[in-house]
Amino acid sequence: MTDTITIPRAEYDALRTRLEDLEDVLAAQTARTGITLPAEFANRIMDGENPIRVWREYRGLGLRELAIRSGLAAGFLSEIENGKRVGSIATYRALARSLDTSLDWLADE
Repeated sequence: MTDTITIPRAEYDALRTRLEDLEDVLAAQTARTGITLPAEFANRIMDGENPIRVWREYRGLGLRELAIRSGLAAGFLSEIENGKRVGSIATYRALARSLDTSLDWLADE
């Protein structure tokens, strides 16, 4: 027997649209950077979560470990992840290198 779920058509259509949007975002990021991120983590970024935190958790790093790898103070990194401070371009480059990702994934501008 197949396990099924019934949802209203409008909800199904909204889910399909969201999936298509996510696929478009992932394809664009991959085309730009050559670096992919699993949908579970990409969804978190699309939902507004801080991309540095998402990438850090994807890479299995604690806050202090990423701070050490990137040469930043843990408190400063925490403030960036929580949206209390904005880092310089050099800060984001150091984080991108430490997370083995591109700057495009971490910063919008």
